[in-house]
Amino acid sequence: MKKYISILSIILLTFIFQNCSSQNNVDSQIVNSLVSSEEFTFHAERANPMNYDVINVLNGIPNNPSTRILQLDAGSYVIELKKDKMEVVLPYFGRAFTSSYGKDNSYRFTSKDYTVTKSQSKKGNWVFKIKPNDVNNVSDINIEVYKNGKAFTSIRSNDRQPITYDGYISKNEEIKAKTIE
Repeated sequence: MKKYISILSIILLTFIFQNCSSQNNVDSQIVNSLVSSEEFTFHAERANPMNYDVINVLNGIPNNPSTRILQLDAGSYVIELKKDKMEVVLPYFGRAFTSSYGKDNSYRFTSKDYTVTKSQSKKGNWVFKIKPNDVNNVSDINIEVYKNGKAFTSIRSNDRQPITYDGYISKNEEIKAKTIE
């Protein structure tokens, strides 16, 4: 009986892992076109705080899984990269070194003056190093885009501990102007 249960659980786990690993995969040609155009949207799915005080607080919450990864609302947190403008809306969990009492501690800004350096790693992943020149507290943003469309982003600030995000990239959404008839 134990053999049947273990065989059934192995088959079930294999099925689950295959389905989970195939979700949100994008065709490599679409990923290459988004990367070559340097216009895409990074959608953050998980935040990975680096501060152990935050991790200890999260581990102390009842019924919270003991992990340092925070699941984020789907579609709410993005980095939209365009030729002339970059918009960042990401949450922040960690230690800030300057007082920002009463202010929003998340990353919410629009940059029109930034430099992008694109390179390819040995494994074929694309690495974007973005340096906003008109934002005071963010020194650089690194986005690593994998062949399947998944992406890993890290943000380094002058006044906060670093934080990383896991997610995926997609085409920028076009906002259509409403016409009055």
